[in-house]
Amino acid sequence: MTYYLHYNYSRNYANHILLMMMVYLTRRADILVAALGKPKFITADYVKKGAVVIDVGIHRNAENKLCGDVDFASVEPVASAITPVPGGVGPMTIAMLMVNCLKSAQREEGVR
Repeated sequence: MTYYLHYNYSRNYANHILLMMMVYLTRRADILVAALGKPKFITADYVKKGAVVIDVGIHRNAENKLCGDVDFASVEPVASAITPVPGGVGPMTIAMLMVNCLKSAQREEGVR
């Protein structure tokens, strides 16, 4: 039992320290790219005033609507620019996939 309590306490303490470090580091960033895999994880507390926030994550919330890793409503007033979800980085990803497909086809055919 002692081992179990010690193990869980240590793990929770370590998680708390890592979270505090993350808040400290993200609040210093001029450009914050969020790709955490957790819906609406990044709030205004994580963002420096005037920072640019790029939300790469995409999830479905309880209402089955698309949302990102950034809580758009709370971060928008703090950030100087923020990418929306959906419609933020997705179109650029598709465009770059098409460019890479074209380059690959050109290499395959020996076209420069």
